[in-house]
Amino acid sequence: MKYDFDNVPSRFNINSLKWDCKDDELPMWVADMDFSVAPKIKEALLKRVNAGTFGYSISSDEFFDSFIRFNLIRHNIKYEKEDIIMSIGAVPAISSMVRKITTPAEKVVLLTPVYNIFFNSIYNNGRYILESNLLYNPKTQEYSIDFSDLEIKLSDPQTSLLILCNPHNPIGKIWSEEELLKILELTRKYNVKIISDELHCDIVTPGLEYTPIQKLTNNNDNVISILSASKCFNLAGLQAAYVICKNKELNWKIKRGLNTDEVAEGNAFYNDAFIAAFDSIDWLDEMNAYVTINKRYAYEFLSKIKGVKPIKGDATYLLWVDIKDITNDSKKFVEFLREKTGLIITEGIEYGNSGEGFVRINLATSISNVIDGLNRFKTGVKLYK
Repeated sequence: MKYDFDNVPSRFNINSLKWDCKDDELPMWVADMDFSVAPKIKEALLKRVNAGTFGYSISSDEFFDSFIRFNLIRHNIKYEKEDIIMSIGAVPAISSMVRKITTPAEKVVLLTPVYNIFFNSIYNNGRYILESNLLYNPKTQEYSIDFSDLEIKLSDPQTSLLILCNPHNPIGKIWSEEELLKILELTRKYNVKIISDELHCDIVTPGLEYTPIQKLTNNNDNVISILSASKCFNLAGLQAAYVICKNKELNWKIKRGLNTDEVAEGNAFYNDAFIAAFDSIDWLDEMNAYVTINKRYAYEFLSKIKGVKPIKGDATYLLWVDIKDITNDSKKFVEFLREKTGLIITEGIEYGNSGEGFVRINLATSISNVIDGLNRFKTGVKLYK
């Protein structure tokens, strides 16, 4: 490989959320990478720092051009500049849109288990959550959408929004074009808006591809996508994302909401860093290849532990693991793991009721850390039993 993913930089003592732990602990929980960013990104940031001023910033034409070009090359989709709205992050944008495009006491549907912060964005804004549990087959260890249940939830007169995760966090599933079309059909039928969180879209098994939901929409659809270079290029700390909506009326509502909530401006660094990221496709490809190796190793390793069933996922650097044959109390299990082995992972109940009996492991780190973490996991399972 051209880039070195085996030797990850130390993240102790740099105010890292992930690595704010004891020296003998190994964090494999929150969704960010331990890898050094692509060299072009580092060079762009150093150049920006050397400019010496850090006042208010705007998105340059070069930023929009690079984003549009990247997605055309990568995903064969042509986004239009006028449809793109900047935000300081995906979560602030989602929370703002929940406030702007739904009303208090209305219902928001989630396909669960799903990214835990979605719950906060809904509950904290006085809306209700309807969980449509994904169908899990423990024999094949695969997930699918329960479209009958989803239709019931979408047909509720109080339902006004579906928040989708595409690809899906935490199960690592790439939704097919057929599945997305069926979702669109149901939301059109019941006049329900969609927010599609696509932040993990470029972290996929080499040779596979995700389908941007906007590829399947028209200008009248009430569909919103959220994208960012944050997850795929390890830039989450720069706090920037972009909202895309073709529907002009809805686009204007979103824009007004983001500006009213004062979350429509990025910081002084995202513009240059993201331009460099979109010009670092070779780094992205190598990162995907490396993470895929980590995931395959982890899958094979965990499959040999009695009572543990890893879920095969073709997207994200996260591994979803079924531990129901060991315990249904995932919170107690991860607390035990940390206390006894120092391994820090996430309990499945964080992702909705259907996540109980599962755990999530972040594999975006060196293979040596992966091996260390999996051995700690194995030891923890033995001690727990």
